[in-house]
Amino acid sequence: MTDENTPSDTTRTEQVRQQRHKQRQQKLQQQVQQGIAKATVEKGLLLVITGNGKGKSTSGFGTVARAVGHGLTAAVVQFIKGSWDCGERNLLEQHQVEFAVMATGFTWDTQDKAADIAAAEKVWARAEHMLADPTLDLVLLDELTYMVSYHYIELERIVKALQNRPAGQHVVITGRACHRTLIDMADTVSEVQVVKHAFDAGIKAQRGIDW
Repeated sequence: MTDENTPSDTTRTEQVRQQRHKQRQQKLQQQVQQGIAKATVEKGLLLVITGNGKGKSTSGFGTVARAVGHGLTAAVVQFIKGSWDCGERNLLEQHQVEFAVMATGFTWDTQDKAADIAAAEKVWARAEHMLADPTLDLVLLDELTYMVSYHYIELERIVKALQNRPAGQHVVITGRACHRTLIDMADTVSEVQVVKHAFDAGIKAQRGIDW
């Protein structure tokens, strides 16, 4: 006969589960706190967001929005973009974020390599100015990786500008197939992989979601 005040087997099992969960979370908390305590270096970060999945530019612009929300100054350089409406630009320019846009569109649209290179050189000159500006806390180089892949901008120029930028300035580079040199330079690298994409199912790009 079981005393009504004696915990049942189910209750005891739940208590053991709760205790083990608490111990795991305490251990995790301790590990996180130890990691935070060891992270004492403060510097301008170089972040690379690459891969063949959707969301690289979106992530880069999210970082810009976060920085602006904290009162930091930011600028954006857009490569491989056209003159079409850009929701991120519409919003961020209202918060004093400077934009430099290549505005030639995709190479399969222009079909003019010489014109693309000239446009790339022009917008990269503005990027170099931004990367030398100590008043800018963050610079987003959106789709820069293509400029290296297509040999529109010399890799050495990009590396030099990144190495010589103000010590506290953060930079985000987005685009597919990022060059190994830039990946090696980066402090944080994220790779976005495609699992499914609506476009492959015949669904057109949606305003406010895709652009």
